[in-house]
Amino acid sequence: MEYNYSKAVPQGGVDTVGEILKVAASPNVISFAGGLPAPELFPTSQLQQATDRVYQTSAESALQYSNSNGFRRLREILAQRMARRGVSCDADNIAITTGSQQSIDLISKMFINRGDTILVEKPTYMSALDVFNTYGANIVGVEMDDEGLRMDALEQALKNHPEAKFLYTVPTFQNPTGRTLPVDRRQRMVELARQYDIVIIEDDPYGQLRFAGDPVPAVKSFDSDGRVFYLSTFSKTLTPGLRTGWVVADPAFIKHFTVIKQSADLHTDNVAQQVIAEFLADFNIDEHIAKIRQVYRQREQLMIEQIQKHFPTGVKYTNPDGGLFIWVEIPGNINTQDLFDQCIKNNVAFVPGEPFYPGEPESGTFRLNFSNMSEEKIKDGIQRLGKAITEFTN
Repeated sequence: MEYNYSKAVPQGGVDTVGEILKVAASPNVISFAGGLPAPELFPTSQLQQATDRVYQTSAESALQYSNSNGFRRLREILAQRMARRGVSCDADNIAITTGSQQSIDLISKMFINRGDTILVEKPTYMSALDVFNTYGANIVGVEMDDEGLRMDALEQALKNHPEAKFLYTVPTFQNPTGRTLPVDRRQRMVELARQYDIVIIEDDPYGQLRFAGDPVPAVKSFDSDGRVFYLSTFSKTLTPGLRTGWVVADPAFIKHFTVIKQSADLHTDNVAQQVIAEFLADFNIDEHIAKIRQVYRQREQLMIEQIQKHFPTGVKYTNPDGGLFIWVEIPGNINTQDLFDQCIKNNVAFVPGEPFYPGEPESGTFRLNFSNMSEEKIKDGIQRLGKAITEFTN
C-alpha cells in the first residue's frame, strides 16, 4: 500500500550517504568515509569492570526507570569536568541525552516551526542538516575561511535574517573541515548573538581530541546570559555504542528540555549512564584520552605526508590540530560523485562534499577520516586515492 507520510519524511526514501557508506564498506575497499573512532582504543576491560561493579552494587536502580534529565552522579562529574572547557556550571545545568544527535534533534524540536530560518556553517555536519530539514527549517549557510566561521559573514547573515532562531556551530575541529575557531572569533560570535538576540548551539564532540596547538575555551565560556547551549558526547572518547551525550544550558532551559526529552524516550539508557559514572570514578579517563590523541596524531600526520606525496599539485587540504577529519578541495569544476565512482574502482572511498552543504555545494570537495584506519591502510589508501584523482583530472 501507499503510506501517507508527513512532510518530515524525505521524498523518495533515498539515503544517498547510506548508499555511499554501503559501497565503501566492501572488504576490498579502504574506506576513509566514516566518522568512526578507532575500535582497538575502546577501554573494553575497564568498561567491563565498571559494568560488573554497577551490577554488583546498584543493579536494581540501574535497571529501573530513571529521571529524564539523567543520573545525578554523572551530571555532577560532568559539571566538574566542564571547567576544563572554561564553563562554570553544576548538575542542574546539565541533561544527559542519547548521544549528541538527540540533543540536536530535541533542541530543533523546541525551536523550529516549519519555515523558520536557522544559520549554519557552510559546510557543516550532514546529520544536523538532516534534522533541520526534518523540521522544515529554512537553512542559511554562512561562509567559512581557514579559521572557521567568518564573523563578517555571520553579521551580514544576521542582518539579512533578523528572524533567525539559532546558529548551529561546530567550532572545534569542525565536521567536516577540521577547522577550529580562534578565541577572538568565539568572543565576537557571542557578542553578535547578544546584539541580534539569537541563541547558539555549540556542538563539541571533538574538543577533547586535541593533539597539537593550544587549547581554546568553549564558546559557552563567553556566555553571560544563557544564550549558548553546549553539546558533547562520550562517543569519541569512550565508545559510541553507549549512546550517551549531554547538554549544558541555563537551568530554566534544562527544565523545558527535560520535558521534551521525556516525551521522546523517557530517559537515556540508565545502565549506560551508571557504567560511565563508575568508569569516570574508578579510572583515569584523561590517560585514556591521551592514548587516543597520540594514535590520532600519528595517523593524521601520516595521512598529510601521504597526501603531499601522492595528490596532484594544486589540491588543497586542511591540517587540523585534532578531531577526526581532513577536508580536501580539488581545483576546477569537479563532479565529486563521479570522482567517488572512480575511486571505488581503485578500491578506496571518501565522503563527497555535497551532503555537508545546506544549499548549492562547492564542487570538488570531500572529507577524509584518519582515525579509523591503520597506518598501513592509510599509506595504501592515500596512494590509491591520489592515483584516482590524477586519472580523473587529466
